[in-house]
Amino acid sequence: MENLSPWVLFFAAIFTGNILLTYFLGMCSFLSVSRQVKTALGLGLAVTFVLTITAAVNHIIYFHVLVPLGIEYLRYIVFIGVIAATVQFLEMFIERYSEVLYINLGIFLPLITVNCAILGVSLFMVIRQYTFIQSVVFGAGSGLGWLLAILAMAGIQERLNEKKIPPPLRGPGIALIITGIMAMAFIGFSGMVQIQ
Repeated sequence: MENLSPWVLFFAAIFTGNILLTYFLGMCSFLSVSRQVKTALGLGLAVTFVLTITAAVNHIIYFHVLVPLGIEYLRYIVFIGVIAATVQFLEMFIERYSEVLYINLGIFLPLITVNCAILGVSLFMVIRQYTFIQSVVFGAGSGLGWLLAILAMAGIQERLNEKKIPPPLRGPGIALIITGIMAMAFIGFSGMVQIQ
């Protein structure tokens, strides 16, 4: 993977290997917070920030501390600790500078810690043996891909007229149908670049 251009990896992480619509990681907060564009944008930016920072920090810790010491088996605990610390910092920042966003995100802001997309990016980085630059670019691209998906979903849900949807499909039912259609649309990009 060392010969993979960072630009190719960045755009592939957004479109062809979208962490949400290709691997279906991070679905819980995606489905819960995707009703309003403003809130979705806030959470999407928060996830992008956390993904970028944790990919960089986890790369340094894994390849420069855990591997040389022969304790790679601790990566899950270390990765989750780094993710939790980053989310805690972000939560304090948002609470101080944007109380409205902090209230709108509610419980989903601290739940970024257990968002499987964030741990998934760190594990993909290890499995695929990315360099530091590739890891940072992959984290940022994955975050922007997640942001793109949640913004598209929020835009669609704001425009939906719930009265025209059959009652059994309202709420989570229509959200899952829309997610499936969006995932099929992103599959159309899959032939361009593979990052596996």
